[in-house]
Amino acid sequence: MACDLWLVPLVDVLCHSPENPFSEELALYDKVLSEAGLPPVPVFAYMPGLSGDVAPVAGFDYDALHFLRRAYLLQLCGLAVTPVDELGGDYEQLLEMFEATAQQSHLVWHYDHAGAYVPVDFQVPLVSDELLESGGPLGSTQALLRELEFVAPALGIDPANPPAAPAPPPGPTELEEPAAPAPYDASPFARERHVWLGLHAAATRSLGQGSMIVFS
Repeated sequence: MACDLWLVPLVDVLCHSPENPFSEELALYDKVLSEAGLPPVPVFAYMPGLSGDVAPVAGFDYDALHFLRRAYLLQLCGLAVTPVDELGGDYEQLLEMFEATAQQSHLVWHYDHAGAYVPVDFQVPLVSDELLESGGPLGSTQALLRELEFVAPALGIDPANPPAAPAPPPGPTELEEPAAPAPYDASPFARERHVWLGLHAAATRSLGQGSMIVFS
């Protein structure tokens, strides 16, 4: 099953447009951020080279996302990060045993095909009844990037000099549709690395361009 990541430029030509398709989500995010004593989602003035176009930045297999989450939890809890061929009971046990830890992770505690990461730095994913009814916990791009850098060495990735990110999908993929095959990688953590590279590309561009990351 395919999982797409999209970048939503937080530029005024989109955010202040009466036709902004993300207006309800942004209003909810601003409300939740305000209640947590945090600044609102930043909106940037248009500049040459930026537009209000929403575009895919990465795509990967739904299960592979959980492979990466499993590796992160193992690393965070001081356990050996071992490769697996399929998701099994150990991942479910990890989530049960370390539920409180998982709920503080921006990488792990996030809906798989909904929700967003915004370029506002906060330590713990934000949760409210309204968020859980719509897109799930709200994540921080900065915190996501820190977590990706933390787990990278266990996957054989130098976070300061990672491999090039895979090409983004040419267009939206349906949930039931298989994800595009990942480029060949001889590592036993090939699937985790593929997702890591996609998320890392999304996070760095989110911060560099002033964009929101959206799951679809």
